Amino acid sequence: VQLQASGGGLVQAGGSLTLSCATLDNPFGLNGIGWYRQAPGRQREWVATIAYGGTPTYADSVKGRFTITEDNAENTVFLQMNSLKPEDTAVYYCKKGVTWGQGTLVTVSS
Repeated sequence: VQLQASGGGLVQAGGSLTLSCATLDNPFGLNGIGWYRQAPGRQREWVATIAYGGTPTYADSVKGRFTITEDNAENTVFLQMNSLKPEDTAVYYCKKGVTWGQGTLVTVSS
């Protein structure tokens, strides 16, 4: 399995971004793919997951603002991020099992 994260960028507080996690050589489906993030000087933390069965779950810090979805035809998982805050600034990674994508930087300016 290979994961390719993209979609990061610079956005003002209150703005929106959509991250994509494209999967390659993945015979296992999109369930179980999660998004994580790592801010400067902080440990990597879990953000959201498409659980097995398709149920999305979210960290409390992003609940109500972020939405994780999947497109099976495109073999891609998306993270729609709304009402972004400066504290959302981080490198965002997608993960499936033990495989990590390369990360995409999200910077939210105040």
